[in-house]
Amino acid sequence: MDNQTILENAKKYMEEVQGFIQNNHYQLVDVQQESCTMEGIVSDTSMNPYGMIHGGYLFGLADTAAGLLARVGGRRAVTLDSRIDYLYPGSGEKIKAVVHKIKDGKRIVVFDVSLYDQKEVMVAKATINYCYID
Repeated sequence: MDNQTILENAKKYMEEVQGFIQNNHYQLVDVQQESCTMEGIVSDTSMNPYGMIHGGYLFGLADTAAGLLARVGGRRAVTLDSRIDYLYPGSGEKIKAVVHKIKDGKRIVVFDVSLYDQKEVMVAKATINYCYID
């Protein structure tokens, strides 16, 4: 698949989940056939009661970025299973999710997601499995 088609499919996906992405201030940075980078712009509503970036915000960014990569091939997909390990407290104004496709089967696609703060410290690591539904 060429880069133009990948980008068009990514934009279509971003429009479909627009409310969630807008509410959480997630932005597409780059998308390729096998990888994707998204950023989250951190706001007061992204924080937990202890002043750290909320784990749900981090997971939402990881899942959204993996979901986008699952969809760039033109197929619809939903989260099947996931695991996230929180390594360090998230802080700063931006969080970056870097997604790599590990395996792409007939029905299941597996992603590795690393989340980094502004200082490039890996604050979380996730494995997310998607199931193609068409």
